[in-house]
Amino acid sequence: MKRKGQNSCLPTSRRHKKLIQQCRRNIETRHLLHLQLKLPLLLSTTELDLGEPGMSDIDQISTQKQFKPHWQSIKNRKWLCLCQPKGGPHLSSLLQTPAHLLRISLLPLTSLQLPPLHHHLPQYAQQILICPASGIVKGMHKGSNRSSLMDTADGVPVNSRVSTKIQQLLNTLKRPKRPPLKEFFVDDSEEIVEVPQPDPNQPKPEGRQMTPVKGEPLGVICNWPPALESALQRWGTTQAKCPCLTALDVTGKPVYTLTYGKLWSRSLKLAYTLLNKLGTKNEPVLKSGDRVALVYPNNDPVMFMVAFYGCLLAEVIPVPIEVPLTRKDAGGQQIGFLLGSCGVALALTSEVCLKGLPKTQNGEIVQFKGWPRLKWVVTDSKYLSKPPKDWQPHISPAGTEPAYIEYKTSKEGSVMGVTVSRLAMLSHCQALSQACNYSEGETVVNVLDFKKDAGLWHGMFANVMNKMHTISVPYSVMKTCPLSWVQRVHAHKAKVALVKCRDLHWAMMAHRDQRDVSLSSLRMLIVTDGANPWSVSSCDAFLSLFQSHGLKPEAICPCATSAEAMTVAIRRPGVPGAPLPGRAILSMNGLSYGVIRVNTEDKNSALTVQDVGHVMPGGMMCIVRPDGPPQLCKTDEIGEICVSSRTGGMMYFGLAGVTKSTFEVIPVNSTGSPVGDVPFIRSGLLGFVGPGSLVFVVGKMDGLLMVSGRRHNADDIVATGLAVESIKTVYRGRHTGLLAVPQTCQARSYLRTFSLSVPPARKPLPPDLRMARVLTSFRIAVFSVSVFYDERIVVVAEQRPDASEEDSFQWMSRVLQAIDSIHQVGVYCLALVPANTLPKTPLGGIHISQTKQLFLEGSLHPCNILMCPHTCVTNLPKPRQKQPGVGPASVMVGNLVAGKRIAQAAGRDLGQIEENDLVRKHQFLAEILQWRAQATPDHVLFMLLNAKGTTVCTASCLQLHKRAERIASVLGDKGHLNAGDNVVLLYPPGIELINAFYGCLYAGCIPVTVRPPHAQNLTATLPTVRMIVDVSKAVCILTTQTLMRLLRSREAAAAVDVKTWPTIIDTDDLPRKRLPQLYKPPTPEMLAYLDFSVSTTGMLTGVKMSHSAVNALCRAIKLQCELYSSRQIAICLDPYCGLGFALWCLCSVYSGHQSILIPPMELENNLFLWLSTVNQYKIRDTFCSYSVMELCTKGLGNQVEVLKTRGINLSCIRTCVVVAEERPRIALQLSFSKLFKDIGLSPRAVSTTFGSRVNVAICLQGTSGPDPTTVYVDLKSLRHDRVRLVERGAPQSLLLSESGKILPGVKVVIVNPETKGPVGDSHLGEIWVNSPHTASGYYTIYDSETLQADHFNTRLSFGDAAQTLWARTGYLGFVRRTELTAATGERHDALYVVGALDETLELRGLRYHPIDIETSVSRIHRSIAECAVFTWTNLLVVVVELCGSEQEALDLVPLVTNVVLEEHYLIVGVVVVVDPGVIPINSRGEKQRMHLRDSFLADQLDPIYVAYNM
Repeated sequence: MKRKGQNSCLPTSRRHKKLIQQCRRNIETRHLLHLQLKLPLLLSTTELDLGEPGMSDIDQISTQKQFKPHWQSIKNRKWLCLCQPKGGPHLSSLLQTPAHLLRISLLPLTSLQLPPLHHHLPQYAQQILICPASGIVKGMHKGSNRSSLMDTADGVPVNSRVSTKIQQLLNTLKRPKRPPLKEFFVDDSEEIVEVPQPDPNQPKPEGRQMTPVKGEPLGVICNWPPALESALQRWGTTQAKCPCLTALDVTGKPVYTLTYGKLWSRSLKLAYTLLNKLGTKNEPVLKSGDRVALVYPNNDPVMFMVAFYGCLLAEVIPVPIEVPLTRKDAGGQQIGFLLGSCGVALALTSEVCLKGLPKTQNGEIVQFKGWPRLKWVVTDSKYLSKPPKDWQPHISPAGTEPAYIEYKTSKEGSVMGVTVSRLAMLSHCQALSQACNYSEGETVVNVLDFKKDAGLWHGMFANVMNKMHTISVPYSVMKTCPLSWVQRVHAHKAKVALVKCRDLHWAMMAHRDQRDVSLSSLRMLIVTDGANPWSVSSCDAFLSLFQSHGLKPEAICPCATSAEAMTVAIRRPGVPGAPLPGRAILSMNGLSYGVIRVNTEDKNSALTVQDVGHVMPGGMMCIVRPDGPPQLCKTDEIGEICVSSRTGGMMYFGLAGVTKSTFEVIPVNSTGSPVGDVPFIRSGLLGFVGPGSLVFVVGKMDGLLMVSGRRHNADDIVATGLAVESIKTVYRGRHTGLLAVPQTCQARSYLRTFSLSVPPARKPLPPDLRMARVLTSFRIAVFSVSVFYDERIVVVAEQRPDASEEDSFQWMSRVLQAIDSIHQVGVYCLALVPANTLPKTPLGGIHISQTKQLFLEGSLHPCNILMCPHTCVTNLPKPRQKQPGVGPASVMVGNLVAGKRIAQAAGRDLGQIEENDLVRKHQFLAEILQWRAQATPDHVLFMLLNAKGTTVCTASCLQLHKRAERIASVLGDKGHLNAGDNVVLLYPPGIELINAFYGCLYAGCIPVTVRPPHAQNLTATLPTVRMIVDVSKAVCILTTQTLMRLLRSREAAAAVDVKTWPTIIDTDDLPRKRLPQLYKPPTPEMLAYLDFSVSTTGMLTGVKMSHSAVNALCRAIKLQCELYSSRQIAICLDPYCGLGFALWCLCSVYSGHQSILIPPMELENNLFLWLSTVNQYKIRDTFCSYSVMELCTKGLGNQVEVLKTRGINLSCIRTCVVVAEERPRIALQLSFSKLFKDIGLSPRAVSTTFGSRVNVAICLQGTSGPDPTTVYVDLKSLRHDRVRLVERGAPQSLLLSESGKILPGVKVVIVNPETKGPVGDSHLGEIWVNSPHTASGYYTIYDSETLQADHFNTRLSFGDAAQTLWARTGYLGFVRRTELTAATGERHDALYVVGALDETLELRGLRYHPIDIETSVSRIHRSIAECAVFTWTNLLVVVVELCGSEQEALDLVPLVTNVVLEEHYLIVGVVVVVDPGVIPINSRGEKQRMHLRDSFLADQLDPIYVAYNM
């Protein structure tokens, strides 16, 4: 979705036509140029291309709407920017000229004949053209040197007559304009998605428009009853002893026969009880038209039949549903919604069923999820009241009032109630009786569900209509005795049998168990799922096997049904000896385009379908297009079958809108005009009408998968999967077998054995036989999920318990090949789950919508999975082609003309703020410490706390001075060190580290602080220590006795060479020896210490910090945070590098404030330590890392009340600063603020810092100045190295927060990293910094002079007259001028950090920041603890830490692939699921992605699962 905002463009002419007219006035043009420039034309022109990326990225400034129509034509033209310095006619000084001394004009380049365009420029552009060049520049404070960079907008002269108007215009355009609501969610798929071009060779319908097909007239028989209840009354009173319904026991033997007399009498009793005995006379529980739920098991047809007809006689509406077995039944909640919408308050059931329902501990029936509260009524005869002899039910002629509601599950899983009127129920019985030629006394064997569909219509309605005898064979009997229905046909000489293909398969498997059966009595074998793709092969195989048992070929009668249209078509029983109907052999490719084409080429891609007979008597049928308006199809086109008759449903109960589009369809012709006024009902079946008005069904709308504009049927893909050799892999239910079928039997051609389905070692079958799989229940589910603007096919199959992983992947790869070759469509995901774990329907099939929901939720728990996004995602946008770079001069001038200031910002000036004695006298920290030891010897500078919050060590000024002297003495005596030698300080976080640091300064040595190795993980941590020791060329190691023993231990020897350590000195027991003379560096530029750190890219870098830089850093932090001797701060940071080291070791000595030191490792033993310390000492300013904040947020999230009871109150906190070298983690900061708001923490207190290797402290919020600002930027623009501001809630928006305020003495400028030219305000570029506390350079590992110069001493390529030396931070960001006022009274410039340049991923020509992808992945599943991404051979690798059960590991693979594709338009190449803690994180809480990548490539991750997406 895209939110439309302000477009942007440079100043253009008001009318494009006028621009063309003016181009002809050559003489005036030359005159204008001569007057304005006073110098030759070609010497002062800069060519500017408005269509270049650098120019068109100005997304914040927009011109008036009238420029929009001409922008496309104007922006692609070349423009000349004519610039004249005020003071002279020569161009040589142009590049060094300050902005306010330039006079600008903008002219289009049409060879050498240029129009006087300035008359037609927008008002503010005209004013820029002619503005005076004098006066003070607004926004420049005293002493600043901003003239070194061009500044417009706020840089125009104050006394200019146009500055107010320009400022007013810019102010109105500062914020993104709110678009109209209708434009807010405009889909931008046209801009993103690569639309595949239609195949020019795809088949198209060529026939004429079809005409509706009529069935034979519905015959009028004089003795047909006026209502179905009348038929029951007639047979119940006149033929009371005739059998109506026979139920079977578990073994398949008849257990009870319900006669028509019993059915009538028991239905009367129930009707009377419902109307008169459930409530009082004045307040009956039920009244006519109320809905009642019928809850009966599938093995109790007798009780159901009595209840159903009892409801009809009582004129209440029965709603048959399945028996709920648990609170989590598949689809159970949706059934509850149906009952609630129908207003059902009463449920009828049997005593046995009621006892089997789940109960609470009190014996009450549990409240099923989503169900309304029901009153349960038992309908066994002993609980019913006998009606008085004078009581008779009211039986009126059948009308349009509702008779019953049949539930139907949609493709999405919602359950709807199809309401059937009494007239439709009666008419349907009449049509079935005529089509099937039913006669009185016939016996029908019903294997179907008697509560719905054909089982209800034939077995419960038509049998009563025609006084037939139904033998009901329940599903439970079929599972134990698959041949039971054949035996019942044989035993009762049944004339009709109602079955599904499944029942045919089961009978064939059990055929060997009993051979003496005869089916010669059958005149109709009604196959009710004739729409299934395997119905042809099922019927043919069954006929070939049982023809010898008397089964007649003409007896097989497929039919097509739907809940809405009821029976759509049925094949009439044939005449013996008559030729059987022909088959249609269709092209699968044609079907995917909705076109009927006879297959003549590839047999594997042919679909053989049989007809389902003719239209029902009294009905009319047409075929309409399945999508869009109901336009009639052509004769060779596949569409949705629609039926018009009195026999269909009347509505979806309570859903008027859907009812109209389904039950009241008026077909239209190609021009959109209605064809007649007879409403049709959509059947949900896809098919066509063939020769002889035979109806052919090729699929269902619910199973339709629309992939890349082509239609595929889920059942077809299931059939392909079942045809693949899968006997060792796919679980098939209880019975599995192989069946040899003569080749002459027509079936789906691709069900024949083909190369993919037969292992090479197997002997080929005889040419007249083929292998067919025999299934007990279908264990493959196929559905589609919407991912990245298209449907993607997902195949889920149950895996046999004994299948090996090799067998599984072999089968999966064959299925992928088979589907690709037969259907020409790629499978997005193929998953295998353990046997019997997929949600089931009541009769054993897979509940597709529930399976899909589990897949999307990540709760499917597959045991094998194969993702193939590379092959089936074909609509990705084309990779970005980078345009040739625009010169920095063009960019700068373009910004100038557009009214944009150059992106620069600066903190306060250091030199003019503090001029006291301390700064003038003491240039070095060692001198400051000596002065404090004399001036305030007892003032405590440092307090170290342990996990209990107890002070374990303190250091006053004098104590620190004395300890430093002793260490300096030891360095000279024991170490024999000279000034300038490097010394490694290996200490745990504490005051010993500070002592050693100042001891080194006293001795003139260069300290190098190093994190000590972890005793329990020496193998991983000691090599880093060794590397820093070697790279820093340290001649000595200062440490504790414990660590010294560890360095020389046997365990350490296994990791590094312990014999080559430099001199190791422990400082636990120091001699009380005074240093004769303290070392004083000759110049402040001498090295003070080395700062070594491992960057997030895995690179170990050491930077040199001079004494002057240390002084400037401490002075800047003191000013920003207002640190004085009376202040206390709490520090919970690692003290080994960056700003954390400066705060821990340096700032207290410089500023004199007291630092309470809390080692972060102590928080692992006491999560309350940091917050309780802040509360105890009433700390106003505290510093922490993201890892500490995350630890408190996760660990104390549910213990806020405990904090309250402990009396912890954080209202004292003025600033809580997170020290980081990354983009601010706003989500974590907000969570922390929100969590501890209840104990007084102000949300305004939490802020962040920003530093880098070249400058450890660039931004720090401090105590004064405006609060940190936030902006929302468009993620898509960031990938194109642009910044586009949007409003909150916009799709694809990213919230960025300001990284604190820029420190005093620091200047930053945003620079294009390629051209090294400055960019405009709110443009993305690399952050360059100039400050007194910038590091001097890299140490040894980067001795390359060019690299030193490029990173620490580089200059802008254009526009900087002062030739300032800048340091490159390596971070991308942008500066935006806000409306807030800084402490100096000027408008505040906010710096926003986007991410490290070295960490970005270059994929498909775009720049991605890992944190954005990781944020998307982290929120998709509750079991993802952490996530990291990197690239490997142009593949995106996603590593996720699983904090849940291992069975959830494979659930994450499709979720990760989906979210990255949806939100970032990238295909994930590899998904690695690992245990928690595997992703390496440094002391600042930053992920070490390159270390992770190295471990992945070295196969050292020990993953739970690795998925290589194909």
